[in-house]
Amino acid sequence: MRPQRSSIHPWRKPVPMPNNRIPINNQRSMGTPNLGQAPSNPNPKRLAIALGDPAGIGAEVTLKAIAQGPWGDSPPLLVGCRRWLEASYQSLKGRSIEALTDPAGLEMVDQPIYEALQPGQSNAACGDASFQWLTAAVELVQAGRCHSLVTAPIAKSSWHAANHRYPGQTERLAELTGSPNASMLFTAKTPHSSWRLNTLLATSHIPLAAVPQALDQALIWRKLDALVDFCRRFSAAPHLVVAGLNPHAGENGQLGIEESLWLEAALGTWRELHPDVRLEGPLPPDTCWLSAAQAWQGKGSGPDGYLALYHDQGLIPVKLLAFDAAVNTTLGLPFLRTSPDHGTGFGIAGQGIARPDSMAAAMAAALELG
Repeated sequence: MRPQRSSIHPWRKPVPMPNNRIPINNQRSMGTPNLGQAPSNPNPKRLAIALGDPAGIGAEVTLKAIAQGPWGDSPPLLVGCRRWLEASYQSLKGRSIEALTDPAGLEMVDQPIYEALQPGQSNAACGDASFQWLTAAVELVQAGRCHSLVTAPIAKSSWHAANHRYPGQTERLAELTGSPNASMLFTAKTPHSSWRLNTLLATSHIPLAAVPQALDQALIWRKLDALVDFCRRFSAAPHLVVAGLNPHAGENGQLGIEESLWLEAALGTWRELHPDVRLEGPLPPDTCWLSAAQAWQGKGSGPDGYLALYHDQGLIPVKLLAFDAAVNTTLGLPFLRTSPDHGTGFGIAGQGIARPDSMAAAMAAALELG
């Protein structure tokens, strides 16, 4: 068993990183931050960014997105390995057609990586690093040093290889903050109007076969409560839509019984308890997001929020409509957390071609909505 370490201090003996001659500037790197109390001059509009899997595109999209700033009252506070980040910058700056911010001028909580890394080749060391960076970034926000949290993508398989057994970052965030009802919501603002596509997942990182057993009236009510609270930011009387579980929303029990057995009644009771909310559903999943597609193209305004019953049911329409604009937002935490809606991009890591649009959207949403 490996020795334990805190979220701030690495336990491994330092060894040189190959092919990295960039010195660490300790004056620009924060040492162990004082996380036990809020700072004397807290900055309410500063972002903490956990840099994700170091073998992925997290560093690249973050440095590109920061270059599009300014972001809040101060530049974001990064959590990762400074030596790795500066080496990544030196490697990418000659390949990228988009501007990258030089990390030498950024403040950072420096949590070193001592293993040699290759872009696109994640492993247990990468999983451990991204896990520890996320943990430290949460502590910074909890201590009041930053306003909201933005996370670059991680690889669940690498977390598992490092013996961090979580389905994803959302579940680790829920544990760190004591938030058992954390929810995944994807939000994106159409470029054609002020309308915003908001899709919340009733279930998230579980197998499809486990979805029917995970769904019940209490869960649906909790998720609708979270969704309507979020949508009230944009509408005093929100219009919500719930997708059915089965094809054609069960077609009166001919294609599945969950809708007629309990879902329709659960929605009817919730509707009665919220007379100021227009609630539709359960609607056939294959047509549920048609109004969103029209609104995304600037043809009217769609519903304020959608409740999808499982992961891909909600993510397929979101990514088809708004892949570069959508933001993964965690509701139910003591603070706002956002993340780009794409993955680690191992296939293009280190090439300088990763697009920062979703990361920039995540940073903007953290400031706007937090």
